[in-house]
Order: sequence, then structure tokens, then C-alpha cells
Amino acid sequence: MTVEAILHALSDPVRVAIYADIVGQECSHNCLAFSNISEKPIPKSTLSQHFKILREAGLIRGERQGVEMHNTSRCAEIDKRFPGLIGAIVTAHNIQLADGVRQTKAIRRKSSQRIVRSK
Repeated sequence: MTVEAILHALSDPVRVAIYADIVGQECSHNCLAFSNISEKPIPKSTLSQHFKILREAGLIRGERQGVEMHNTSRCAEIDKRFPGLIGAIVTAHNIQLADGVRQTKAIRRKSSQRIVRSK
């Protein structure tokens, strides 16, 4: 587990969204629980690749339950080695996500105002 591997794994917007969701949950998840985490549905093969990268970086632990692989965060272990790193990344992701939602709402408001004015 290295800082470089963690930062690389969380440099992808889908992976950071998956990881932030896992960190925010108490229970484990299988990869299909995240198929609609982005604007477009994500194929299972792509999700499996994202989870592989998160596992290899040491961010999550996979546990087989029957035919499914359930994933949990290794946040406590990472925080012992790199204090505050994961908290800062997840907080920054949540701020960025909230800013994106606000920007999307503002764009939609402007678009709807233009439509109303043009009628």
C-alpha cells in the first residue's frame, strides 16, 4: 500500500465515487450495487476492473460470499498508515460532487428560463 497507488486508484471519477460510497456504508457491497453510480450504466466487466484496481491499491478488501465478491473499506488500516489521507480525498470528492449538482441545477434553470422567454 503506497500513497501513489492510492492516489492513482482514486484518480478515476468512477472509482472515487465507488470508494466514497463504500466508505460511507456500514455493510459490504458486491460490484453490481454500483452499476448505476455514474450517469450511464457501467458494464459488470468494467466494474470488476475498477474493483480490482481498488483492491490492488489496498483500499478495499474483497470477501467471497457464495458466488459474489463483497467489498469493504480498509479505511481504518489506511488511516493508521497515512493519517487523514482518505478523509481528505472523500471530503474533496463530496464537495466536488455537491458543486457539480449545484452547477447542473443552475444550467437547467438557465435553460428553462430561455425556453420560457422564447415562447
